Amino acid sequence: MAKTYKIAVLPGDGTGPEVAAEGIKILKAAAQKFGFKLALTDYDFGGERYKRTGETLPDNAIEELKQYDAIFLGAIGHPDIKPGILEKGILLKLRFALDQYINLRPVKLYPSVETPLRDKGPKEIDFVVVRENSEGLYAGAGGVLKRGSPDEVAVQESINTRKGVERCLRFAFEYCRKRNKAKKLTLCGKTNVLTFAFDLWERTFYEVAKEYTDIKTDYAHVDATCMWMVKNPEWFDVIVTDNMFGDIITDLGAMIQGGMGIAAGGNINPEGVSMFEPIGGSAPKYTGQNVINPLAAIMAGQMMLDTLGEERAAQAVEKAVMKVVADKLKSMSAGKMGYTTTEVGDLVGSFV
Repeated sequence: MAKTYKIAVLPGDGTGPEVAAEGIKILKAAAQKFGFKLALTDYDFGGERYKRTGETLPDNAIEELKQYDAIFLGAIGHPDIKPGILEKGILLKLRFALDQYINLRPVKLYPSVETPLRDKGPKEIDFVVVRENSEGLYAGAGGVLKRGSPDEVAVQESINTRKGVERCLRFAFEYCRKRNKAKKLTLCGKTNVLTFAFDLWERTFYEVAKEYTDIKTDYAHVDATCMWMVKNPEWFDVIVTDNMFGDIITDLGAMIQGGMGIAAGGNINPEGVSMFEPIGGSAPKYTGQNVINPLAAIMAGQMMLDTLGEERAAQAVEKAVMKVVADKLKSMSAGKMGYTTTEVGDLVGSFV
C-alpha cells in the first residue's frame, strides 16, 4: 500500500502562493512517479488574514500543525503590515513552538547558473550551512527602558544553552557524515569578542568532535567565514553556527549560488514536524505577474522529500531542476527567465 504524507501548505503572501503552487505541482509529479501519496491541506496564515482578523496564528494552529508530516511554506511578508509582526507572529512562532531547532541551508551552484564569483563554478560552490534555529539573539530576551527619550536603553540578549548548542552540533556532525563529501565541519563564531556565548559553542564543539573521529574539524570567525565564502568557497563542506550568524552567512550563500531564485531552506525538527521554504521572501512587487522564479520553492519541496525519506524522488527533482537551469532558463531573475512561473514549473515537472 502506498504511503501517504500529510502536508500542511502555507502559501502566504505576495508571490508565495504562485511559487508554492509550482512546488506542489512538482511534489505531485514525484509522488505519482515514485509511488507515494500526498494529503495536502491549505492554511491562509499571512498578511491578508491578519488584516481581516487581527491574528497571526489562531490558538489551535500549533497543535493542529503538529499532526502533519511536514509543512510547505510559500512566503510571509505583506507591504501593508509593519515588518516584524508577521515574521515574529508566524515564522518565529512556528519555529519555536514546533522546536525546529535546525535551519538547514544548502549552498550549491548548478551548472549554467551564473555566480558573481569570478573563476568559481559548481565544483567550488557546494557546501551546507547548519544554523541553530531556536536560541541566540532571536530568542526575544531583553527589553527597552525609557523608550523615546534621550536616555533610552535597548538590550537584546543572546541566549545559548548547552542543550541547544549540543543538539545543533550533533546534527551537524551527523549531517556531515551522511553527506560524505570532504567530511569537514567548520564552526563559525566570534570567540575573540563574544567570549561567553562562543566559549560554550567552542568547548561543546570539540567535546562532541571526540565522538566523530572520521570528521575533520575547523574553526573560523564569522567575518573570516564571509571573506572565504567569497574568495575560496571550496574550503567549506559543512558550516555550523548560531542563529544570527547563520542568518547572515546564508544570504551571502544564496548570492554566490545564483540568487534568491534558487535558494531553499528547511526548518528542521529531526524528531517532529519540519517546515520547508524558499529563501527569497514574498517579493510583493511581482505579485500576480507570473514572472517570479519558482525554483527555490521547488527545491524546498525537494528538501522536504529528502527529509521525509523519499530520497529517490528528491534526487529526481534535483536532476530535473539541474536540467532546466542548464538547458532552458536564460536567467534566474524574475521576468528574465525566458519563461513564466508556471512554464518553469511545467518544465521541471516534465523531467521528473
